[in-house]
Amino acid sequence: MKIKILGAGSWGTALALLLYQNGHNVSLWTWDPYHAEKLMAEGENKAFLPGVPLPADLLITPHLSGVASADMVIFAVPSHAVSQVASDVKEYLTPGTILLNVAKGFYPQGPKRLSEVIEEKLPGYPMAVLSGPSHAEEVALNLTTTVVVAGKDDKINQTIQDVFMNGNFRVYTNTDIIGVEIGGAVKNVIALATGIAVGLGMGDNALAAIITRGLAEITRLGVAMGANPATFSGLTGLGDLVVTCTSHHSRNRRAGIEIGKGRSWNQVLEDMGMVVEGVYAAENTYKLAQQYKVEMPITEQINAVLYQGRAPQDAMWALMTRSKTKELPILLQGKQ
Repeated sequence: MKIKILGAGSWGTALALLLYQNGHNVSLWTWDPYHAEKLMAEGENKAFLPGVPLPADLLITPHLSGVASADMVIFAVPSHAVSQVASDVKEYLTPGTILLNVAKGFYPQGPKRLSEVIEEKLPGYPMAVLSGPSHAEEVALNLTTTVVVAGKDDKINQTIQDVFMNGNFRVYTNTDIIGVEIGGAVKNVIALATGIAVGLGMGDNALAAIITRGLAEITRLGVAMGANPATFSGLTGLGDLVVTCTSHHSRNRRAGIEIGKGRSWNQVLEDMGMVVEGVYAAENTYKLAQQYKVEMPITEQINAVLYQGRAPQDAMWALMTRSKTKELPILLQGKQ
């Protein structure tokens, strides 16, 4: 299959390597001509995926014209860039091209799920999303990974499943695209919270509580938006949440640790030099919680830390001193 990947960050590069190894005709697009030249000259994405060699015959280009001959176009750009990139490729797309989004977040204007934004800009094309516990650093090294492809058309899901699967990368299918996208976006907010807890010197008990109650928040919001509650006990819910909250690869966790130590998120993002989706997802998730009238106390406190000047220790104290309540099983959280 001929595949065009839009976005040469860590995830786009890792998926390009995976699909190249699977025998597909892959090209990798970056908006920056200098970045494209640098990747091809150095044979490595030193900025985003250092230490992983790129095949000499992997096409890396700043031009979008190759989209015209692609069987599948993969959106691997940050959430805030999805709308513009979708608009830019519109003139090149041919009927029947499969569109696949692999970014995890919300588009700020709306806020909207990313597949919704792509479908608005590019109506009539087969659309799906790929999500799950999958750090680019490990996928690029062919370490065991399992993910989910979700879309309304299960035949398209199965086609994508066949394209990506190999002995190290297992793909499941799901038709609950809402649940899969909500899980992938909101887990970044909860990962910020766990990082902040680490930065404040809290222990494993606190981290387990944040992950568990965070999953309850994700489930409540997802169900309110029309998702299947069972989705959140799977790879794109619990699985992605655990890996993002606990792994040293997680940008959101690392950013949270620094925020917990007292640094501003602007300083942290500038030093990291990479997009930290949870910072943007926090505000959008809070807006969705208000829109759907869903209680999300962790999200509320993280939003307050990032955008209202609340001290991290005050946010954690606010969570611990909330009014008494009862715990319901996760699958019932949508009914709370």
